[in-house]
Amino acid sequence: MLDQLIGLVKQYAGDAIVKNPDIPNEKNEEAMAEASNTVVGGLQNILAGGGLQSIMNLFSQGNKGGTAGLMQNPIVNMMAGHFMKKLMGKFGINSGAASNIATSLIPSVLNGLISKTQDPNDKSVDMNSIIRSLTGGNAPVAEPQQSGGGGFDFQDLLNKFTGGGGSNAGGGGGFDIGDIISKVTKGAQQNQESQSSGGGGGIMDMIKGFLK
Repeated sequence: MLDQLIGLVKQYAGDAIVKNPDIPNEKNEEAMAEASNTVVGGLQNILAGGGLQSIMNLFSQGNKGGTAGLMQNPIVNMMAGHFMKKLMGKFGINSGAASNIATSLIPSVLNGLISKTQDPNDKSVDMNSIIRSLTGGNAPVAEPQQSGGGGFDFQDLLNKFTGGGGSNAGGGGGFDIGDIISKVTKGAQQNQESQSSGGGGGIMDMIKGFLK
């Protein structure tokens, strides 16, 4: 999921970062890393706080109103605010310019990610790979091409929310949604603890590796 997200950041960073005179060219990569980290860290924090339903709601309803509609979502608004503060603190950008960058780039990236999970012809990323990545594999997620059992199919659940049908593969009866939320929450918390105790910069180091 991380490489797909960074690809979207690069795709939408043209006017917001690369061509922006407020950000020196030598800082472009660092600014894109901060944007990527804002989205990944934000989603992970929401999951670790028990917000799986909020994430599913974001991905099921998100891109119906486009990027403008996304900014009305409290998760997206929070991420944009966080990125704005990073731009001001690390790059010395004034609040107005930082706000313009953040409210343009963050919802555009999320809109692109949401669109991928809702496009049956795009197999590059889905809700299962997103949840798996954010929890470091510490959650009962259905494996790719799995025909049944062994994990909960979050993509199938998303398809039902968005009217895309769903095969119910790996996410059928016998799963208690409260138990699933609890396990995903614990998985995200374990992943955060592992990243913070492993030395280095955790997610940020991985993101910078993809950007090189």
